[in-house]
Amino acid sequence: MSDRTALRRGLGHVANMVRLHPGPFVVAVAGAAVFAAGTVLSTVVLGRITDDAVLPTFETGTVPDDAVRTGVLAVIAVTVLRAAGVVCRRFFAGMTAERVQATLRRRLSAQYLALPLAWHQRVPAGQLLAHADNDAEVAVDVLHPLPFSLGVAFLAVFSAISIIAVDPVLALIAFLIFPALTLLNRVYSRRIERPAAEVQEGVGVVSSIAHESFDGALVVKTLGRSGEESARFTDAVRRLQTSRIKVGYLRAAFESVMDVLPNLGIIIVLIVGIYRVDAGAVGPGDLVQVTALFTVLAFPMRVMGFFLESVPPSVVAHGRLEAVFDEPLPVPPPEYRNLPPGPLSLSASGVTFHYPGGPAVLDDVNLEVRPGEVVALVGSTGAGKSTLCNVLCGLLPIPAGSIRLGGVDVHDVDPIERTDNVALVFQESFLFADTLRANIDLSGRASEDSIRRVAEIARIADFVDGLPQRLGTIVGERGITLSGGQRQRVALARALIQSPRLLVLDDATSAVDARVEQQILARLRAGLDTTTIIVAQRVSTIQLADRVLYMRDGSIEASGTHDDLLAHAGYAALVRAYEEAAR
Repeated sequence: MSDRTALRRGLGHVANMVRLHPGPFVVAVAGAAVFAAGTVLSTVVLGRITDDAVLPTFETGTVPDDAVRTGVLAVIAVTVLRAAGVVCRRFFAGMTAERVQATLRRRLSAQYLALPLAWHQRVPAGQLLAHADNDAEVAVDVLHPLPFSLGVAFLAVFSAISIIAVDPVLALIAFLIFPALTLLNRVYSRRIERPAAEVQEGVGVVSSIAHESFDGALVVKTLGRSGEESARFTDAVRRLQTSRIKVGYLRAAFESVMDVLPNLGIIIVLIVGIYRVDAGAVGPGDLVQVTALFTVLAFPMRVMGFFLESVPPSVVAHGRLEAVFDEPLPVPPPEYRNLPPGPLSLSASGVTFHYPGGPAVLDDVNLEVRPGEVVALVGSTGAGKSTLCNVLCGLLPIPAGSIRLGGVDVHDVDPIERTDNVALVFQESFLFADTLRANIDLSGRASEDSIRRVAEIARIADFVDGLPQRLGTIVGERGITLSGGQRQRVALARALIQSPRLLVLDDATSAVDARVEQQILARLRAGLDTTTIIVAQRVSTIQLADRVLYMRDGSIEASGTHDDLLAHAGYAALVRAYEEAAR
């Protein structure tokens, strides 16, 4: 990438960040300008005190009281002016950075929620955490020194005027510092961008591995893979360490040169200034003023260097966030259509689906589910049952075919209305590290009677009564303190609390005792006015359904009652396998 392109990207990134919250940023820059003016005035005051108070005292042995009083008042005035500028600059610069970071994280959260399930399935959770944490923080790092760095521009202008007024020869030395700084920044930006990108990428990889290891801790422990997981994590950390050390070397070299430039300027000014004083071109106070100006310039230029070295990593981090923001969202219809009242019918016509880079999982699926009907979805492992459940609920986009919910195309239904009326319960039940009540009533608005009703249907009361705090018991991370069957029943109650008009159970009672499962399904029929689709692997469950859909190789191969489908060879063989497994 050319230097011009890198500079353009850096300036564009800074402009985009500032544009989010321009108000406090403008105030911060105004404070930086006040500080710059106070800094230059302080050197002028120091020069005048040298000429009017210090030198006369050495020459006459008498302290000029008027000059001392005037000098003290002038020092106090410029000190107050600089302090006001510093406070204003720092406070509002911090406010700008924090507000921009909060805005980025809100946008990121909204984008995460709006992106389809297919995107979340291919992006590691650790990558999402790295975006929300590290990338959002690094992207705004450039804003902290930015107002001060812009204040350096004011300082440069005020200093130029001050030095030129003293001596054009000394001013020439000052003007050589800033082109050197610009050249140094171009070299640094060109060399730091790729290592900075490697660091940001490495953070995402480390976060992903850590998340997988913690999330799969039980598998890692039971299979004795702790050593391999530690080695995998160590390897990723070492690669990240190598990238960060490389960035550290580049920054160390850059910062060292940035420290040298102002000091080198001071040395040259002193050498040249002595000759200029001897020649009578400038006075001692003028030389003190210019030298003091270079001294106070050292720290602002150091901050300018910090800003310049913050630009490339911030650009890289923001680029990673932009990749998320640029992900295409589902295109809503011109106008959403409302679902009809009562239990919802469900139909699919010519539905196909495949995961990115993989073969077709669903192939020309056609089905009809009538309002209030209980349908069992049956098929061998890998037949596509779980994928079909996700597709029917509108969670996965389909490249071909159509799905109608209550006679309305599922893409024409407002997503909020769809999720309010369609509930999908998975085999793997996720519970939050909160109370049982909070896991059932996620909104916190359900009445006690409603919670008690769904708890009875899902047969939660059987084990809740034995818990120390009953529904107020905290279940631990992912519900670790509950058994698999208990977690499934809590997840079912969570789905029922919203009174869905279409309930899809994706093998959601597989860990529940067969007798308890029968009771739950019987209560579902009696207590809810809803359409139900059950992915089932127990013959007793299948027999409770009004109709059975037999799925094979991604297609619905047969439909009918359990007794009717026993004439189908494939279905009959699967049922016999279920019966043998149950013995």
